[in-house]
Amino acid sequence: MDEFEIIRRYFTPKEKSESVIVGVGDDGAVLRPDPGRDLITVIDSLVAGVHFPDKLYPEDVGYRAVAVNVSDIAAMGGRPRWMTLALTLDKNKRGWEEDFASGIAIAADTYGIDLVGGDLTHGSETVVSVQITGDVEPGLAITRNGANPGDAIYVSGTPGDASLGLSIIQSNPTLDDPLYTLIRRFTRPDARIELGQTIAPHASAAIDVSDGLFSDLEKMLTASGVSGRIELDDIHLSTELMNTLAEEDRLNFALGGGDDYELCFTSAQEEFFESGEIAGVRVTKIGQVGKGSGLSCAKGGDPFEYHDDGYRHFS
Repeated sequence: MDEFEIIRRYFTPKEKSESVIVGVGDDGAVLRPDPGRDLITVIDSLVAGVHFPDKLYPEDVGYRAVAVNVSDIAAMGGRPRWMTLALTLDKNKRGWEEDFASGIAIAADTYGIDLVGGDLTHGSETVVSVQITGDVEPGLAITRNGANPGDAIYVSGTPGDASLGLSIIQSNPTLDDPLYTLIRRFTRPDARIELGQTIAPHASAAIDVSDGLFSDLEKMLTASGVSGRIELDDIHLSTELMNTLAEEDRLNFALGGGDDYELCFTSAQEEFFESGEIAGVRVTKIGQVGKGSGLSCAKGGDPFEYHDDGYRHFS
């Protein structure tokens, strides 16, 4: 099959929503946004061997490529709508595209997204670039720069699971591995769309945890021009992570492990989050925003020295 047959067979949706006037197959997509909504556009590129192991199942690669972009929309309190895909395929991966396309389609269906265009080529390595356009009610987009002194710091879910899952993948697990739940946290991240939309009227700033909780929270605090302090004992960890790792390793994975795609956010409206569960997701208060700059940690109320720059390209 040539590129056009691959696109026709695997990447042309059988149905499209009313918002898609022209989709896959033309020079460009023609889309009809809902009146009175602001648009959000995000894009991420995933390189084989850098952002995912070469041996990862192609269906998981496809799903993950969509979910990590949807997570950015979630962090801004938005709703994902349309997606374009640029796929550079290693010649040695011919035959890979069918399962990869299946993962793309499953994720698109999960999050209610239309695939409306893209590009397919071959190269020396596999690179997946997904662009997603979403929308949000005017004035409700959550940014990184709105945190204020006195705000509480929250994080959803159980940080560290996906990074530990990646470590397990690299050790060649089997499908019946008792820690498969952790593997799944890496291969099929759960973008917190409903949570993001629910907290949008109540959060002052937010970021999704892609490079590590400590690093991403520090980015948000820097963007807001404030400082923060987190209590390590308050970070909720999964049973699987707790039972697998020693205490020091737990902290390293929870604070420095990326790929969780949980939401970290700040809010002055602590009463809204008192239940500890929002939109079916556990939400935990882990610290407080202060004046000044920088991010510090405490453990049992005492200062705890920790620093991590997170993952950085070209460093």
